[in-house]
Amino acid sequence: MSANDKLQIGVIGAGNIGNVHMKEFIKLNDAAIAAVTDAYAPLAEQRAKEYGIPKVYSSYEALLADAEIDAVIVCVPNEMHAPISIAALQAGKHVLLEKPMAVNAASAKAIVRAHRESNKVLMMAHQMRWEPLNLQVKEQVEKGALGKIYNVKTGWLRRKGIPGWGTWFTQMDKAGGGPLIDIGVHMLDLSLHLMGSPKPVSVFGTTYAEFGPKKKGIGTWGKPDWNGSYDVEDLATALIKMEDGSTLSLDVSWAAHTSFVDNGPYIYLMGSDGGASLSGGKGKLHTELFDRTADVELTTPANDEGARQRLSRHFIECIKEGKEPITSAMSGLTNSLVLEAIYESSRSGEVVKLDWSL
Repeated sequence: MSANDKLQIGVIGAGNIGNVHMKEFIKLNDAAIAAVTDAYAPLAEQRAKEYGIPKVYSSYEALLADAEIDAVIVCVPNEMHAPISIAALQAGKHVLLEKPMAVNAASAKAIVRAHRESNKVLMMAHQMRWEPLNLQVKEQVEKGALGKIYNVKTGWLRRKGIPGWGTWFTQMDKAGGGPLIDIGVHMLDLSLHLMGSPKPVSVFGTTYAEFGPKKKGIGTWGKPDWNGSYDVEDLATALIKMEDGSTLSLDVSWAAHTSFVDNGPYIYLMGSDGGASLSGGKGKLHTELFDRTADVELTTPANDEGARQRLSRHFIECIKEGKEPITSAMSGLTNSLVLEAIYESSRSGEVVKLDWSL
């Protein structure tokens, strides 16, 4: 930390998501983007000029060797999440890690072990937990307004949105999966959080690839490499059972012939005393009064600062105050265990029990 008490942040990965984080962190008074690196050096130089970042490193190893850097934001392709995060923790840096935690459960467990040995903050960058409507639902859940949440339906069905066909996005060994690990992880994480973080114990799921192999369903995110390959799913469906008996059904796609819920994210929470619906940027609470159904519409506060700004501030607060992040290392591991179990269930056709051993 510098003399002016600003946390010195290094950004590893200067692409689209790294740029999003930089835009948010430069707004904070108690943190400074002090260094940046990217596998494509010209992009790191470009970001340094855009944001006035004083140091540009040729590699993440060089950035991690900088003793003045207090924390790093890891914004690289999925296959590099584990090696870079582990190296950062071992170098004594706090870590804000983009989703998913890792390409598989074994790598996620390795990150958790490194975190436990480091005495540093590791936070997952699940910004959807910080959306204003989601925060309002969570507040009501914690007050007990919904009673016991016993069933949840969630998902994110895109009609035509395969990103970067042929690049690392669509290669299993580099990305760890398709829409399930890309956008499904958001809905899984948020749903478990709103449910009160019950422990998942078993999964039954199936994945499909009906669009990608035909080079159909292509979206606008990322630049396609038509000489590349596609060996991930473009739709996944799963039923997840918790230790307390509650259930969560998850459906996600990059491409599908549907217009379900406006081709966007949705969550329906069903509790013993009430429920909640979140879809299309709108939210409602549901209950029964005077033998009739009753709904309360949720609204976003005026001049809301935004989910990513709240996420950024929380990371800094956790470092300065020694707090456990709301999106902790264990939340990242939970997601990875469930996602891997869905892929395994699809391969085997059987229910898969989660292995929580570290």
